[in-house]
Amino acid sequence: MSTEIQLKEKKFNRLITIVSIAVPLVVAILFGVKLPNVEPLSFLPPIYASINGLTAVLLIASLIAIKNKNVKLHERLNTTCIALSLLFLVMYVAYHMTSESTPYGGEGTMRYVYFFILISHIALSIIVIPLVLRTYAKAYLKQFEEHRKWAKITFPVWLYVAITGVIVYLMISPYYA
Repeated sequence: MSTEIQLKEKKFNRLITIVSIAVPLVVAILFGVKLPNVEPLSFLPPIYASINGLTAVLLIASLIAIKNKNVKLHERLNTTCIALSLLFLVMYVAYHMTSESTPYGGEGTMRYVYFFILISHIALSIIVIPLVLRTYAKAYLKQFEEHRKWAKITFPVWLYVAITGVIVYLMISPYYA
């Protein structure tokens, strides 16, 4: 590996570390901020749930594209998935800064199922940030063998986060005010 590539990779790794720490911290901080005198953005949950669903579909399409050796489509789909994830994050934070959290009203076994899915979704949504960024960086640096190794871990985690985002919404939506 050339010195230039090593320097680029070092810069990417530093940036990935910063973003991977900053994003969850900023989201946690903003989650506690309520904007006074702002109309609740109660229309956002079905939109950002749909964005999660679209991300899941595009991730599968991206996998099919690369299996069919359509590298350009694969790149575009993954870049779109990253953009959709950022859009989701902005909407999610905006909703929670203008609206009270909705408690889950289900009972019995479904309550445990809901909280298992929710907690695993949240935990993996934090973990997926550096995975996605590192996998993307490996492709950008044309380290395709390393990219493939990272993608085998990143893809199922990212797909799980996208799908469970939709499931969490569907499970809690009957309890929105």
